[in-house]
Amino acid sequence: MGRSRKGRDISGWLVVDKPAGITSSAVVNKVRWAFGAKKAGHAGTLDPDATGVLAIALGEATKTVPYITDALKAYRFTVRLGQATNTDDAEGEVIAESSDRPTDEEIRAALPRFTGDIMQVPPKFSAVKIDGERAYKLARDDEEFEIAARPLYVDSLEMVARPDADHVTLEMVCGKGGYVRAIARDLGQVLGCHGHVRDLRRLWSGPFDAEDGVTLERIEELAKTPALDDLLLPLEEGLADLPELRCTPEGAAKLRNGNPGMVLTSDVEYGDEAWASLNGEAVAVGIYRAGVLHPSRVFNRPPAT
Repeated sequence: MGRSRKGRDISGWLVVDKPAGITSSAVVNKVRWAFGAKKAGHAGTLDPDATGVLAIALGEATKTVPYITDALKAYRFTVRLGQATNTDDAEGEVIAESSDRPTDEEIRAALPRFTGDIMQVPPKFSAVKIDGERAYKLARDDEEFEIAARPLYVDSLEMVARPDADHVTLEMVCGKGGYVRAIARDLGQVLGCHGHVRDLRRLWSGPFDAEDGVTLERIEELAKTPALDDLLLPLEEGLADLPELRCTPEGAAKLRNGNPGMVLTSDVEYGDEAWASLNGEAVAVGIYRAGVLHPSRVFNRPPAT
């Protein structure tokens, strides 16, 4: 038998304003330690040098992570024009240079081709798996390999500043699985001048905003105190993009046991995914069919009183 993980059974979301210079996994570990939590996970990796929203789920809230991972996200980033790097960001080795610089008009004219449903090739220094190996490991070993293009939905991509001829700042809203570094790389190729990401900040992710984020310094200051618990958002925040269905105590009891449960009439359509609540607390997520929710995820919490 495996050993059970020690820690508190505490559930909820913490929005961290991640600083540069630390991995997303390291932030998760620090948050888990600060809360003394049994279980924690994040909803979308940020590169070590990226900053901004890193939404961390504790306990039962980890069951809502897929809904934040799938939600739209917004990024502000600066592209260094005139240089390509092997990592597609400022940490990498410069592998190509150009003295050409596009005009503002040329940049704006190129952006529409990166919006809508596009195909994107992830950077070679990424966590994409190639025959069971991480791409970044193969790249570090100077292995030759190709990464297949993947679909990405880009809701918008706009130029918001041009600090100088060598840099342009963009804001992008996109769906799951997008690589900002690949956008910078491909934009540089289209403009004929090369490009890579100089800095990157995630502004928001689903319902979570960087302006509401907690710094690592604040987390360390409040570690192991009730004041830190007060910063937790309810796990229901992770279900913001799903319709809510209220259920009766009898329906909630069935859902908690993993069985279909009655929910109150709503405008949710047959076959839609939704979540059921009792007294405002999430009971389960599932598929709605004719007045009944068929659960796919059940939240193991004491019933609301």
